[in-house]
Amino acid sequence: MYLDKIKKQNMLKMFNLVTTKGSRTDGVYELSGIRASQDFDGYTCWLAYKDLTVTIMFHGKHDFDYKEKDTLDIFFNRISDLLADQDKV
Repeated sequence: MYLDKIKKQNMLKMFNLVTTKGSRTDGVYELSGIRASQDFDGYTCWLAYKDLTVTIMFHGKHDFDYKEKDTLDIFFNRISDLLADQDKV
């Protein structure tokens, strides 16, 4: 799946927001329904929302796994909204 530069940057910003302002349980952070985790060295990160899991890899590579196309659209809209209101989170 092709992602423009803004969506890639927003996923990384969202990962940072979830891991800094979210609650942590068993190594997984969660904020407003979005979960974030990473492997031991931080080179691979995951964002998850409902049936969607995004794998963010080194050098900007990414992989999406989801069942419902609507979930993907909702996920990106949710990220945009949370980033816009991050001072309120």
